[in-house]
Amino acid sequence: MSYPLFLLAEASGGLTETITKISTDFGVDLPRLLAQVVNFSIVAFVLWKFAFKPIMGTIHERQKQIEAGLKYSEQMKAELESAKQINDQQFKDAQNKAAQFVADTQKSSKDFADKQQQEAIEKANAILAKAQAAIELEKKKMLAEARSEISRLVVATTQKVLARELSDADRSRYNDAAAKELTNV
Repeated sequence: MSYPLFLLAEASGGLTETITKISTDFGVDLPRLLAQVVNFSIVAFVLWKFAFKPIMGTIHERQKQIEAGLKYSEQMKAELESAKQINDQQFKDAQNKAAQFVADTQKSSKDFADKQQQEAIEKANAILAKAQAAIELEKKKMLAEARSEISRLVVATTQKVLARELSDADRSRYNDAAAKELTNV
């Protein structure tokens, strides 16, 4: 803009004359204009130094904080997702362990029930064997008593038939003979 003004000043006869002519044509008072430029410069400097610069610093600081907050938010999202995956994996592991524990418990309870059943069967067989042995012993005892009673009856009958008294040796011999006869039958 100063270049066309300079050409205009050379054409009209001088720079000062051109400035004076422009200021009178537009009603510009040069000393006031210079004072206003100085005042504006001082106000602009004071505003820049004490208002705009701190405000711009604060804005810049807040932008940094916002960026840091956004980065932190993204980092927390990533950590939250990672923690969620870890938590899901731990939950699956816990479920698997619980299922394994239940399976182990069921197996050991089945084994325990089978063992108890086997022991009960063994006890029942032992009781049955003892009962059979007791029955067999009772049977032998009854047979021995029956033989003894039959022998006594045979001797008594024989004594009555023969009508005489037998000695202890004869009675013993007849008893033995009768017992042998009964066991052979």
